[in-house]
This record gives sequence, structure tokens and C-alpha cells, in this order.
Amino acid sequence: MSRRNKITIVGAGNVGATAAHWAAQKHLGDIVLVDIAQGVPQGKALDLAEAAPVMGFDLKIVGSNGYDETADSDVVVITAGVPRKKDPVTGKFTSRDELVEINRKIVGGVTREIASRSPNAVLICVSNPLDAMCHVMYAESGFPKERVIGMAGVLDTARYKYFISEALNVSVDDIHGMVLGGHGDTMVPLPSHTSVAGIPLTELLPQDKIDAIIQRTRGGGGEIVGLLGYSGYYAPAAASVAMVESIVRDRKRVLPCAALLGGEYGYSDLFIGVPCVLGKGGVEKVIEMKLGDKEKGMLEVSANAVRELVALLPYGKGQAT
Repeated sequence: MSRRNKITIVGAGNVGATAAHWAAQKHLGDIVLVDIAQGVPQGKALDLAEAAPVMGFDLKIVGSNGYDETADSDVVVITAGVPRKKDPVTGKFTSRDELVEINRKIVGGVTREIASRSPNAVLICVSNPLDAMCHVMYAESGFPKERVIGMAGVLDTARYKYFISEALNVSVDDIHGMVLGGHGDTMVPLPSHTSVAGIPLTELLPQDKIDAIIQRTRGGGGEIVGLLGYSGYYAPAAASVAMVESIVRDRKRVLPCAALLGGEYGYSDLFIGVPCVLGKGGVEKVIEMKLGDKEKGMLEVSANAVRELVALLPYGKGQAT
């Protein structure tokens, strides 16, 4: 007897709850929403489930403060962790080192709980600092690298494409491009590989406007924070669900994801955003693009930024502590 796909989302905040919403709307499978806040995952799951008769999805949607409900999940999206916060007394933000250590403990603990109950799941990391947290999930789960993936490139690429469509006043469906590298200021948009309905972007926009779009893409998350006072969630959640859909439906979509490289692009044992074929087994293939010298240089800057974060983690190669 066949069963529906089972999707667990850890963290019932804005990103996690919205991801559950998108996943239900796409009929991707039964959903378990997990959070430590009493009543929050249960309430949001019930609210979403009550939308089923209106929206027409027949799924089981539950919320939990524990992990037993998550057993035998096919895909697990981990959004848990804390953002950088300003100290109300000193006015200083949490340091990078402090954030890595705080979220290492949170994400590591979540990963162990999930891995023990869903040993065949594909894990998708949304928690920040994303590239470092991918290494945490890989080490703590003991899963093969194909089943630990970071969500950053899909989001960064979506922002990049939207800004291009806005500049040209054309449909987002006709924008084709990709953003590689780490998640943050060092991400690598690729205008030389970007086109609009097959027309090279460089023929449609002057270099100064392309450069402005690249800078806006790199600061896309900060722009939202500046407007709202907190991080965006519609686009990050949608990006996560695009990855989930490609996996549970075995669609083989080519999406930019943080994957553990094994020599591709000249890097090994490092999670970097690259084009990946996502299917039932997770990352089924990493596609190597031909990059120009400038693009290779930007990717190296991005890789070095990831290395600095990973160096803060107390892990040997592939081992948890």
C-alpha cells in the first residue's frame, strides 16, 4: 500500500510556518511542524489544516513539541536557530563566533533527534549561518553528503531574477540565471550566464544597472530587515519548498543549493552553493559550469568566507563532538 510523502519542518516561526503553507498548497505530502514553544506548532498546524476544505488539499498536518511524530519523514527542513540580535544595553550585535556556537548547539541537537527517527530522510538546512550549519548537520547526522543540502541559492537567485524582471518590466518566467557561492555578501551572481528568453542580459541592460542589481541581490535580506525589522519569510519559505518538491516528486530540477563538494569547482569537503540536480535521493548530481576568471575569483572569496565559518566549528572531518 502506497503512502503519502512525509515532510517535517523544524521551527514554526515565520519561515517554517509559511513553508508548511506552501507545501500544503502544493499537495506535497503530510506535514509535521515542530517547535519548542508550547502550543505554537499545534496551533499553526491546526489553523492550516482547517484551510484544507477551502483550498482542497487532503493531507495530515500536525504540530508537536517533540520528535516522535516526525518518524520516517522523507524530507526534513530545519529552520531552527536564533538570528543576530542587538543587545539592548550595549547596542552591539551578536558576534559571528557567538552566533555560530549558539546555532551549532541548536541545529546539532535537532539533527540528532531527526536522524535517529528518520535515517533515510533528506535534510534541508535553512538555519543561519547557513553554510556552517550545513557542516553541523552533515557531521551530526552521519548521513551521506547527497542527503544534506543547504537552501540559499534558490532564494538568492529568486531575488536576482525578480530585480532583473523589475528593471526590464518583463515576466519573471523569462529570466534565466543563477547565483552561486555562500549565502551572504560574498554570493556570486552570474550575469554572463543570465538571459531573458535566450537574450543575454548584457545586451539588455548597461553594466552599471547590472552591477546595481548584483549589489541589491547581495543585500536582499538586509533590505527586508530594514523595512520590516525582521527577516523575510515568504521568499525563503517558497525557495525551501521548491527544493522539497523536486525531491519528493523526483523532478530532477537544476537548482542552486549548498552542497558538499568533492573536487567540483576545485573544492573539497566544503559546502558551497552550486547547481545541483535534486531528485528522490537528494543531490543526484553537481553540474560544473564554465566560469570566467572574474567569476572564479568571486567564488574563491565566497569559499574563503565559508572556510572561516567552518573553522569555528569543533568538528574533525565528518565527525561530531
